[in-house]
Amino acid sequence: MEGSRGSGMRIVVVILVVLLGICCGGVILVSGESHRPKNVQVAVRAKWEGTPLLLEAGELLSRERKNLFWEFIEAWLKIEGDNIDLSSARGCISKIVESGSSFLGDDLASIFEFSLILRSASPRLVLYRQLAGESLSSFSLTDDNTSNAVEGEIIENNGDNGGRKNDRMLVGMNPIGPGGTCCWVDTGGSLFTEVAEILSWFQRRKSLDEASFQLPELFDFDHVYYGSKFSSPVAILYGALGTDCFREFHTILVKAADQGMVKYVIRPVLPSSCELKTTPCGAVGTMDPLNLGGYGVELALKNMEYKAMDDSTERKPDVKPEIMAFRDYLLSSTVSDKLDVWELKDLGHQSAQKIVQASDPLQSLLEINTNFPSIVSSLSRMKLNDSVKDEILANQRMVPPGKSLMALNGALVNIEDIDLYMLVDLLHQEVSLADQFKKVKIPGPSIRKFLFISPASESSVIRLDFRSSDVHYLNNLEVDPMYKRWRSNLHEILMPAFPGQLRYIRKNLFNAVYVVIDTILGLYESQFPVRFGVILYSTSIVKYMQENGGKFNPAAAGSHAEEDTSNLIIRLFIYIKEEHGVQAAFKFLSNVNKLMVESGDDGDDPPEKHQVEGAFIETVLPKSKSPPQELLLKLENEKTFMELAQQSSMFIFKLGLSKRGCCLLMNGLIYDSSEEALTSAINEETSRIQEQVYYGQIDSDVDVLDKFLSESGISRYNPQIITSGKVKPTFLSLSDLILDKESVLKEVCYLHSPGTVDDLKPVTHLLAVDVTSKKGIALLQEGIQYLKELSQRARLGVLYGPSSIEAASPGLHFVKAFQITASKYSHKKEILTFLDELCSIYVKSFLQTSPFPVEGVEAFVDKVAELAESYGLPSNVYRSALVEFSVVDMMNYLNKLIQLDENSTFISHDLHLLELLEFNQRIKHVVDIIEDVSWDDMDPDSLTSEFLSDVVLLVSSSLNTRERSAEGARFEVLHAKYSAVVRNFENSTIHLDAVIDPLSSSGQKVASLLHVLTKYIQPSMRIVLNPLSSLVDLPLKSYYRYVTPSMDDFSSNDYAVNGPKAFFANMPLSKTLTMNLDVPEPWLVEPVVAVHDLDNILLENLGETRTLQAIFQLEALVLTGHCFEKDHDPAQGLQIILGTKNTPHLVDTLVMANLGYWQMKVSPGIWHLQLAPGRSSELYSLNIDDDGSGVSSLSNCIIINDLRGKKVHLEVVKKKGKEHEKLLISNDDDNLANEGDPQSETSWNKNILKWASGIIGGSQQSKNSENSPVENVAGRQGKPINIFSIASGHLYERFTKIMILSVLRNTQRPVKFWFIKNYLSPQFKDVIPKMAKEYGFDYELITYKWPTWLHKQKEKQRIIWAYKILFLDVIFPLSLEKVIFVDADQVVRADMGELYDMDIKGRPYAYTPFCDNNKDMDGYRFWRQGFWKEHLRGKPYHISALYVVDLVKFRQTAAGDTLRVFYETLSKDPNSLSNLDQDLPNYAQHTVPIFSLPQEWLWCESWCGNSTKQKARTIDLCNNPMTKEPKLQGAKRIVSEWTELDLEARQFTARILGEELDQAELAVSSKQVENPIQDTAPKDEFEAKDEL
Repeated sequence: MEGSRGSGMRIVVVILVVLLGICCGGVILVSGESHRPKNVQVAVRAKWEGTPLLLEAGELLSRERKNLFWEFIEAWLKIEGDNIDLSSARGCISKIVESGSSFLGDDLASIFEFSLILRSASPRLVLYRQLAGESLSSFSLTDDNTSNAVEGEIIENNGDNGGRKNDRMLVGMNPIGPGGTCCWVDTGGSLFTEVAEILSWFQRRKSLDEASFQLPELFDFDHVYYGSKFSSPVAILYGALGTDCFREFHTILVKAADQGMVKYVIRPVLPSSCELKTTPCGAVGTMDPLNLGGYGVELALKNMEYKAMDDSTERKPDVKPEIMAFRDYLLSSTVSDKLDVWELKDLGHQSAQKIVQASDPLQSLLEINTNFPSIVSSLSRMKLNDSVKDEILANQRMVPPGKSLMALNGALVNIEDIDLYMLVDLLHQEVSLADQFKKVKIPGPSIRKFLFISPASESSVIRLDFRSSDVHYLNNLEVDPMYKRWRSNLHEILMPAFPGQLRYIRKNLFNAVYVVIDTILGLYESQFPVRFGVILYSTSIVKYMQENGGKFNPAAAGSHAEEDTSNLIIRLFIYIKEEHGVQAAFKFLSNVNKLMVESGDDGDDPPEKHQVEGAFIETVLPKSKSPPQELLLKLENEKTFMELAQQSSMFIFKLGLSKRGCCLLMNGLIYDSSEEALTSAINEETSRIQEQVYYGQIDSDVDVLDKFLSESGISRYNPQIITSGKVKPTFLSLSDLILDKESVLKEVCYLHSPGTVDDLKPVTHLLAVDVTSKKGIALLQEGIQYLKELSQRARLGVLYGPSSIEAASPGLHFVKAFQITASKYSHKKEILTFLDELCSIYVKSFLQTSPFPVEGVEAFVDKVAELAESYGLPSNVYRSALVEFSVVDMMNYLNKLIQLDENSTFISHDLHLLELLEFNQRIKHVVDIIEDVSWDDMDPDSLTSEFLSDVVLLVSSSLNTRERSAEGARFEVLHAKYSAVVRNFENSTIHLDAVIDPLSSSGQKVASLLHVLTKYIQPSMRIVLNPLSSLVDLPLKSYYRYVTPSMDDFSSNDYAVNGPKAFFANMPLSKTLTMNLDVPEPWLVEPVVAVHDLDNILLENLGETRTLQAIFQLEALVLTGHCFEKDHDPAQGLQIILGTKNTPHLVDTLVMANLGYWQMKVSPGIWHLQLAPGRSSELYSLNIDDDGSGVSSLSNCIIINDLRGKKVHLEVVKKKGKEHEKLLISNDDDNLANEGDPQSETSWNKNILKWASGIIGGSQQSKNSENSPVENVAGRQGKPINIFSIASGHLYERFTKIMILSVLRNTQRPVKFWFIKNYLSPQFKDVIPKMAKEYGFDYELITYKWPTWLHKQKEKQRIIWAYKILFLDVIFPLSLEKVIFVDADQVVRADMGELYDMDIKGRPYAYTPFCDNNKDMDGYRFWRQGFWKEHLRGKPYHISALYVVDLVKFRQTAAGDTLRVFYETLSKDPNSLSNLDQDLPNYAQHTVPIFSLPQEWLWCESWCGNSTKQKARTIDLCNNPMTKEPKLQGAKRIVSEWTELDLEARQFTARILGEELDQAELAVSSKQVENPIQDTAPKDEFEAKDEL
């Protein structure tokens, strides 16, 4: 099959002779059914059972505001009480939409309605089902029939599944309620199914020990009743709105929550069998399969150069081929897949003209690109207006022809990745923000300006300005003599160089300053083109300053500094530098490090004093005139240079680098201090310098360091504020708190810098302060100091805690005193100083005294009154307020706050750093717009500085929570008079800019999305059409439908929900079509219902059937991510596993070197991620971050609650003591390890293999060790053989069954087949379990989603080829060690166990070279000439129809990563990789070596002579580029046993599917079996044995 798929490397002269036969008087008998219009209908179903639309509505509303969930419940309970007659699904959905929309503005209501009929909230209800199952299982109340469902499995009869694994991935199976009930309450220690039980629990709760059992775990997505108290015991109601039990429980629990008795939580679940126990509307959506929308379906005209259709399903009349061809021509005359060159030339411009001139341009765009083959002929005859063409060509001077772009409110959207769910989410966030802004009376034009603000660019560079005399430089490239031979021409940096190659230029381009007591002399002496420096600090001084809020008292810190050897090192370093020069000083540091290493110190502990003294003596001895011991004693006693040492340490503290520890400053950028980090820093900085040199911003007169630090330097570093590129800051919108009149923010009174109370404050700091700790009060004092000394444009609010403070604590009175001062006297000049002293009195009198003195409260009141009097404040106000205030009210106020985390330390300079960064990056643009707003609808008296500051806080915090690209484009420069669709709606909050090629696959999808968008929201838009000019081929050869839901999906006669479907009407009858699905990137779908071959759709063969039906299923969602070592490269080869709370290992994968990428299959639910046992978890520990959207770094918990999948960024760090160990062991290391340790395993991941094999394997057989002999049910014995294959279409599935039978006939060992299930038909998946049971083999279906970053193929056949080679390291479970790929159209004649056991000499895989003894094909052997001959350099070119993969070696050597790098480079050239699965491994064999199998292991007629056929161990049905013989015809002729195997496979299939074979065809097949074709060849065709 493989060897002849065409190559651009040969010249073939083909003479076409066209014979036209005209039959006069002939009668063509064609059934009338063949002429009737035929249709195609496609649906995609969710794998889980339907969910109630009523509950989905509540989830959607909670997305707007959490309180809306509870308000909707109350509103719907009232509707149920009114007994409104809702007799159909459409009536119910209309009422649900009406009720939900009443809480929303118009635009939000439209998005709510569309999201509801799109069923986008269904996955969240599946997640609640999982939690409900876990709740029941924790009390052992699950029904026997659902116990596995709780664990995440579907029950299947093992006797019927033929070895197919149960679906362990669907973790959200709907449980059966305990005892058949529909509601229950889980309190962690008890589970209640009756209201009387919960009432009894309330009464006896005070006598229970709540700490004796585990409280239920709550999540951010949980619905917590807004009247609940934070510290109350948790009660979770599992039930569904619409049931009687829900109403009863809800009423009781709301009342209890209002009384502070419980923290009431609802997890909406309608348990299985409760559909009939709820109101009719409560069950709508549950009784029918959940049909999804938001995907595209393509019917592409298929190239039938080689006939690849299964003739067993064809039912054509028995007429002559010539007449059939003539009939086909007549039937397909309206469909064009070819046009003459002159007709193609202006087709793109003609399409643009037709669209723009239409009455409804968007509808016209949709009609053209979704039905293009049917309208292309008429389109090509349209007369072209020159104005249209000229404008398109003018625009294409600025945008490449055919390029597509789209921007939503100014932010670019990736057209390739956009799908309906993503678009709805983007629209929702924009409309939601606009709705919030309207509530504070911001005018519409200003709202649109806010929505166009771009987020801070992720590529913005922040540098730490370390310029100081405390930096000690070792060298200077510009003046030191050792560099005088280097060139000084700065443009040398622009010269081409190999990756990582250094440029030796005599200029201080790279300034590497280390904050470390270490040596850099080695790099310096090797003339590294870097200016090296060092900043030294005393750990004791820095620790003292951290403990004392940044203050330093030399007298108090002196004793600590004297004992600190690092302080001694600094003083000795300074002395040596002044007396003997900087190189001697650095030599001293090197000697300290050397002595530490010699003593076996691991470097984590500071050096000992004798090591420092020894290093000093060793350094100074050759240079000193007096004994260095005496000099050392003198320096130690006199404490010489103590001030300089203290100054250096204080400088480090001021920079904030003490939090980072040892690090590297490369031109102010902060890196790890390793040598690898230095190389990485140079490479990154080189590209920035190159850009500025190229544009003339840096020349020979510019000091690079001064320029960089002046432009983007900051004076302080804090890792909590300045996050690394892989970790993004988390933002919280405060709009709900600002708009809610009862929120805690409404009780906050702000402090201001002196004299600025009436000024607008763009920056607002909110400090959460624990008033019971010295650290909390210290933070408050730092905030006060910040306002006094560092800021004029910020205000400071204080949130007090903790909620657990005792009623008798003086802390309550301190809070009250602080509140009085902030609310009444914040305008006073010395008020900040007063508050600072108030804090000091409180700390000194109460926090430093334990326990609190008895007279504490009275004494504190007196001191506050006395302090107030001294500052001119009325002491009587303080005295009366502090004596008379309600302790209960204060406790309730504190109860609104969560428990505080005090692990971090902030000082005033950190607050100033935070202000600078946030103002410049995110707030400045908001303030500029606010200052220009015309507040026409506002009372001038209400436009206070506090109101405007609140508006800035609301807008800026809300904008920062958006998922939005920082990239934009200047669409306004494009002309839009003759070739654009422009719609202006002044009041719209949504504006779309787009550049679209209307005749492209992306244009098909975008046109459909725009059509949906205009139906529900009225956006303003500017769509510039950008078709390709001068076409040479049809740009589109397919029909396309994008599936979107509508109200028509809901029945108006009953409660049925049909769901959306793709419908193609009146499709061409005689054109062969192939179906492709264009699904959202995270979806994995597969067909589950399809009678016909979806790869080869010929509608004239449908007979009486009018519509071809196909149903696909959403098999899984894809969890993807990137994994890196902290401050290092991707964690290549790292193994990670994923599972649930009860089953921690359900799927596994390894991390690619390519961007650290990994992926795993998931379904809606709660998942737990961890490192796999074995080498991965031995070397690494795991940190997790996904930008705050679903992963807890503590619990490694991943939440999947929508249809968009999730991307997770993992960071791993080497464990202590493992820093220098490698995860992947090279071949040499592996061999050495084995020689040294006879017990060592050769497999680098043997631990994971042993553990994973029993969990991931398909059946019991696969649970055994792969290396141990086993016996299966068919009596097969020995080591299992694993065979991998891929098939698409009924013909290749037919071939696959024949291949399976041929394998089994020739071996007595157990066999397991692995099939990529992406393209398998439902019939094959129905037959294969029965076939596995009948013939005694095992099998498993596998899949892998094409990564978004990897260049994707567009043709299905090329995608299939790619799956054969690109993902071998990740598509199989990690427990699989070896596999053989066998093409589907191959017949095996030997025991594959021999091939499986063959020693392939340590190579990752083994292929068979192309044989060369069929001389007729010499003209097609492209590898013997040109590029391939030169590239192969004598190595053979191998065929990819059969190969063995040693997966252990393949993963160990990262062969998959290497192949993907080659593929990414080559595949972007359309002339490369014409035979993708063959060309790629052959091209890469110099890097990924191939073991060449003996020639007899693969024979195919196209390339091999008949003389070698008898010794063939496998026969492959290669395409013959010379004869183009159809597959089936060639199979029957070439392979003697093929007909017999085919008959056996077809008879078995017919029996399983309940079909009957055609008797006439059966007779022919039987005759062929009785008289098989002989493999013998004429004697004169035999060739010498050495040609074998």
